[in-house]
This record gives sequence, structure tokens and C-alpha cells, in this order.
Amino acid sequence: MTALTLPLKVDLKHVDLTDEQFYQLCLSNPDLKIERTATGDLVFMSPVGGDSGNRELELGIDLGNWNRRTNLGKVFSSSTIFKLPRGGSRSPDVAWVELSRWQSLTLEQRRQFPPIAPDFVIELRSHTDNLSTLQDKMQEYIDSGVQLGWLFNPQDQQVEIYRQGQVKEVRSLPTQLTGETVLPEFVLQVDQFSD
Repeated sequence: MTALTLPLKVDLKHVDLTDEQFYQLCLSNPDLKIERTATGDLVFMSPVGGDSGNRELELGIDLGNWNRRTNLGKVFSSSTIFKLPRGGSRSPDVAWVELSRWQSLTLEQRRQFPPIAPDFVIELRSHTDNLSTLQDKMQEYIDSGVQLGWLFNPQDQQVEIYRQGQVKEVRSLPTQLTGETVLPEFVLQVDQFSD
């Protein structure tokens, strides 16, 4: 195992880092997946296993294929951290930003952690994820301006749908999801997740 050194000598749960310090922390520790909540808590994400990694990529492919046909925006992987308007720095498993909103960012903003809330996000619960923590993260996305979000929960064979100004909807799998007005004509048939 390779040793990792974090250039911090403080409590790692809550650190008052500037945006630039957080960016440098992430760059200095590329082997760690780090997020920051709107309240400033640092979240160290564990790697996912094969099943979760495959499901995450398949969902990204479906969204990417739709986006290639429509050319309405940009699709992002779980490696992208978005600097959300309400203070969090979050990395959805899959994200999409409408093209004109993306193009309104400067080249420098696009190269670093984009200071924008995606229009659409997907989170996929892995076996190591706490459901309530992911639900809080989804609410943080909505509070920051995300228009539509899907939280897939293979353990309970459900998907939670988050929308601006609405109570979350919970559906059992299998189900068919649509991108509604956010992702026009995007349709995703979701079967039950296998163990």
C-alpha cells in the first residue's frame, strides 16, 4: 500500500479552507477523492467496487449517448468537482450542465472546479454508502440549484427523484425515468439491480 500524506495539521472533519486551498488540497492528494459540504465538512470518499463502478459508467454512457444526439450540454464523470453556489464542492457520480450555462464560464473556471450547479445529477449508492448521507447530498444539490436529480439505491431496489420545488418521489425498480423538461426526450429504462 502506498502511503499518502495530507498537508494538514488540523481536525480533518471541519476545516475552514478557502476555495483555492481546497483546490490545492485536492491537487496535492490525487489518490484521494475529497468533497466539501456547504457547511465546510470534508468528506473522504472510498473507492467503489466493480458492480457500482460498472453501474455508474453505464448510467453515464446512457446520458452521454443522449447528449451526443442532442448536443444540448456537457456530461461529467464522478471525477469532476463542482463548486456549488451555496458553498459545497461536490462530485456527483454523473452530472450534466446545459450548454449555454457551461459556455458562460471562463476557460479558467472550466479548467478548475467549475463554479456552477449542474442542471442534472445522478448518485448511485454503493454498498459502503450511508443512505441518509446521500439523501442529504441530494438535497444540497437541489438547494444549490440542480433542477433534477436521481439517487439510485440498489440495496432497496429504488430510485429517488429530486426536483426543484417538489417533494422527492420514490419509485420501485423496474421503472422508466424521463429527463422531463431538463433533459428533453431522455428516457431511461431501469431494471432491477442484480446482486
